[in-house]
Amino acid sequence: MRYALINPRWSFEGSIYFGCREPHLPLELGYSKALLEQDGHEALLIDGHLSDLNDSEITARIRRFAPDFTVITTAPTYLFWRCPPPEMRVPQRLAAALKPFVGKLVIVGPHGSTTPAAALKKMDADFVVLGECEEILPKLAGAPEHFSSLAYRDGAEVVVRGPNRAADMKRLPALRWPDESISRHTHHHHRFDSAPAAPAAEMEASRGCPYHCTFCAKDNFRNNYRKRPLAIILEELDAFVSQGAEYIYFVDEIFLPDMQLLSALAGRNVKIGVQTRIDLWSQDAIRSLARAGCVSVEAGVESITEAGRAYLDKKCKLSTDELSDRLIFAKELIPFVQANLLAMTEDDESSIESWRRQLEAHGVWANKPVPLFPYPGSPEYTRMWGRADDLAWERAHEAYLKGFDSFSDIQEQRPQPLVELETTCHGR
Repeated sequence: MRYALINPRWSFEGSIYFGCREPHLPLELGYSKALLEQDGHEALLIDGHLSDLNDSEITARIRRFAPDFTVITTAPTYLFWRCPPPEMRVPQRLAAALKPFVGKLVIVGPHGSTTPAAALKKMDADFVVLGECEEILPKLAGAPEHFSSLAYRDGAEVVVRGPNRAADMKRLPALRWPDESISRHTHHHHRFDSAPAAPAAEMEASRGCPYHCTFCAKDNFRNNYRKRPLAIILEELDAFVSQGAEYIYFVDEIFLPDMQLLSALAGRNVKIGVQTRIDLWSQDAIRSLARAGCVSVEAGVESITEAGRAYLDKKCKLSTDELSDRLIFAKELIPFVQANLLAMTEDDESSIESWRRQLEAHGVWANKPVPLFPYPGSPEYTRMWGRADDLAWERAHEAYLKGFDSFSDIQEQRPQPLVELETTCHGR
């Protein structure tokens, strides 16, 4: 069978999306391609974002390839599955252009994992994968109605067959990307210590998280914590280095202290960036992280009060002062350290500014608190409205726009309603 795997060329006009807008490697499609080829299928990966291909150019490639299955992701790489653009405008528009040539249209990503029936209808798709897609896609070549983790049509009805898939991380191979893709990858995600001198890349050391913070939309994907084998991680990383990459960003939901990995990284000529919780790192572990070449740490603090962290179910055992000390210590060894904050009613505005100034005096950057979007699939959404239904994204988006007068500095100052964004792509 012939599979086309597509990452669209993303645009974010009018969106509340607050993730990075630069191209990143579509890891989920990379793994999928490798597993499909292992099973004897032919797989074409088209990265419209990294290669700067518009819908017409992608359509021309799909028409020439004549796939049996065309897979489109609804989030700009696996790094942002947990905080994607709520609207599906970009993949909708691409799917409409491709429709005559797709064979069977398959949707993967957070939208279908959380609201599969709605995603199936919005995309006019044949299948939606629930959860992590890599091991499911090869099964579509058989009798998909016999498999779980899929949604599909049966006449006028939409059949949803759970549970959501959690990939076996020991089965996913070391990825190899074309030299052209790496040479194009000039963006160094979340790196601020120096200007890029060579390409960068993204990869995973683990997937999932052992914590269940209320704001994190990972219940339907990327949930249980799973590590990749060290040998596979190093094989993939060494390939990046051989292709000239100087910086690797680990997209792990939470990069936990792993002394074997950190020791192996210390012996390689590469810089790394990570996202983590600073309360999980001792001073000795932070020293090991610095020796491993870490130049960027994005640390989730979220709230400066114990009450705020308790509301978010952070299960943080450190006090705010202890968190501050740990961040300041990390900054003494690592060029860039950020403390992430969310807008919490438990946190006094003047106290937040005082805390931010304290950290900034030691070189630690703490962002102005970002409004919390209640992503469908997060405990916060469930707390507010219960289990996500077909209108979950619209409901969360409307509440978000009504609840805040200002947004983060990388969002549109007046985002458009989700319904307007999704109908615009159809010219209505």
